[in-house]
Amino acid sequence: MNNKFIIISAPSGSGKSTIASFLLKNINTLSFSVSTTTRIKRKNEKDGIDYYFINKIKFNNHLKKGDFIEWEEVYEGDYKGTLKSEIDRLLNKNKNIIFDVDVKGGLNLKKYFGDNSLSVFLDVPNLLTLKDRLQKRGSETEKSINERIEKSKQEILLKDEFDVVILNDKIDQTKKEILSVINNFILT
Repeated sequence: MNNKFIIISAPSGSGKSTIASFLLKNINTLSFSVSTTTRIKRKNEKDGIDYYFINKIKFNNHLKKGDFIEWEEVYEGDYKGTLKSEIDRLLNKNKNIIFDVDVKGGLNLKKYFGDNSLSVFLDVPNLLTLKDRLQKRGSETEKSINERIEKSKQEILLKDEFDVVILNDKIDQTKKEILSVINNFILT
């Protein structure tokens, strides 16, 4: 099997986790790359499923050892990255790998995996819709929502650097479109 790497990126609140979950349920050759983060676990998240939750000391130890394919400080004090060991774990299962990552992480993964990867930017209709989605999530403070919106303005400027841009306006239509795009990529 020639492993393929599917990179789903978008501003926070754009629906990338929803889309990644949908793809995992509908394409049996996909496996999810669990990112590592220093942020606090949200109410419904599980360690080792949604993220590997570690403290900053452990994160820095991984950095010093060169264990990450990519990493960044996503928000102040909130570090995220993709461990090489996670990719090795999934490749040993002979799976295609899907990533649900922020925009800079997605671009870094695209550079790393090259032609064996497809980078998808999940766009939103506008920033008001994005703010509404973040508020409905119920896990963010007003301050963190505003930080995410400000960061989103910069991230949206990078969407043309992705292989495919899909507008996530109507979720059912978005699911059909992305499923078609991903299936076509995997089969080529």
